[in-house]
Amino acid sequence: MLIRIFRFTQLAGVLLTLTGSLGLALGFIGLINLDTFAFGITAGVRVVGTLAITGCLLGAIGCFGLEYNNVSS
Repeated sequence: MLIRIFRFTQLAGVLLTLTGSLGLALGFIGLINLDTFAFGITAGVRVVGTLAITGCLLGAIGCFGLEYNNVSS
């Protein structure tokens, strides 16, 4: 059961990282307006960047858990 949780965490991390990175790239190119993600005094770039960083952290936790339990993907 723990292995399934770590694999899900790893997959969710990869998906969040890809989504956040794609959003940042499209925002910097100008295809989407990053101001729509802004709230309060926080810029939209920070919100989308936080999505990518959260994905990186979740992926790292999942990879560490799988490595700690000696499971090869």
